[in-house]
Formats: sequence, structure tokens, C-alpha cells
Amino acid sequence: MDKINQVIEAFRAEYGQPETQGEKDHILSLIKVILSQNTNDKNMERAYSSLLAKFGEPEQIIKAPKEEIADAIQGAGLQNKKAKRIKGSLREIKKQKEELTLDFLDEMPVKEAKKWLMQLPGVGPKSAAVILNFDFNKPTFPVDTHVFRVSKRIGLIPEKVNRKKAHDILENKTPREAMEDFHLNLIKHGREICKAPTPTCSNCFLTDLCDYYINDKGPKK
Repeated sequence: MDKINQVIEAFRAEYGQPETQGEKDHILSLIKVILSQNTNDKNMERAYSSLLAKFGEPEQIIKAPKEEIADAIQGAGLQNKKAKRIKGSLREIKKQKEELTLDFLDEMPVKEAKKWLMQLPGVGPKSAAVILNFDFNKPTFPVDTHVFRVSKRIGLIPEKVNRKKAHDILENKTPREAMEDFHLNLIKHGREICKAPTPTCSNCFLTDLCDYYINDKGPKK
């Protein structure tokens, strides 16, 4: 069994196989993804609820001044930037498709769908991968700060690889059926054990597989 599958199995034994269902409305999912940037889930959900309470539906958000959108989502931080991205993304979708929908992505090949999403304001490789994986069940692997850090320490990706290349490597290496729970378990591990800047190796169940620990970089048990 190769290393990535060993790590997947170790995660499943320790953390189980978490599942996350995407929004039924893909436009709302896009809004959530933008709101989630550089903040935690609690703040994102608070801002999302506030936004919908104020405007009701995405069509109304397009018509609203950016200042009012920013006021509604201030709980998520970076509200001015995120308001501009949300409004800009919705307007671009409406301009190109004449309606607010992302349903057409379901029929696109992964590479094409990712490229289409990444033309939208504020949608990078990670955000595009989140939408395509969790909403459309496509084989993409989102790489956030936790996934990036933990994957490097364990040795699943090269030490000097950049975030964009990390997406490609992990998408190619990870078995299709494991993409969702492996992504979520990497995040959990990064938040609880393999923290920045110093991991708590004494509590880790992956030390036999971890390059960081094996190469004497981490504190010993």
C-alpha cells in the first residue's frame, strides 16, 4: 500500500469518514465559499445568514450596493473585498449565462469546469475545487492552509511545491472514493494536532509515516 493510502486508512481509523453535502443551490454554495475565505466556519455561517436575511436571494444581492452587502457580511471579515467578489461573481454569471445558475458545470470536464469558475472574481483553485467536489461530486481536491501544511510535513507533496501544484499532485494521487473524507480529515488533523507553527507530535498517530517526525524535525514522544 502506498503512503497516501496508508495515511487515508490511518485517518479513517482515528477520525472516521466525515461527509459534507453541498448546497442544493450552487449559487448559494459559491457565496458561502467566498465568505469562508480567511475565516472560520462559525463566522462564515453567521455572515451567510445575515446576508440572506437582508437580501433574501442572490438576484437581490446583484442589485444591492456593495456597501450594503459589506455591512451584512462584516462578521466574516474582509467584508469590503468579499462584497466586491460576491457581487462581481454573480454579475459575471448572469452576464454570461443570462441567469444565475452553475448547473451547466455538471456536464463539463473537470479541467474546463475549474477554468470557468476561476475566471470569477475571488475564485481561485481551492474555491473552485471545493465547489466542484462538494456540489458536483467531481474529482477535485481542495488545498487550504491546513491541507497544504499537513501534506508537506507528512511527505505527500514535495517540500518546495506551491499551492497550485499541490492541488494537481493530490488530485492525481488520491483515490476518487477517498477525496472528500481525506480532505476533511487533513483539515481536522491540521487544526487539532499538526498545527502551525509547531505540531504536537506527542499526540500524533501518524509518526511512523511522517517525514517531519522521522527526519528529527518534530519533538519526540
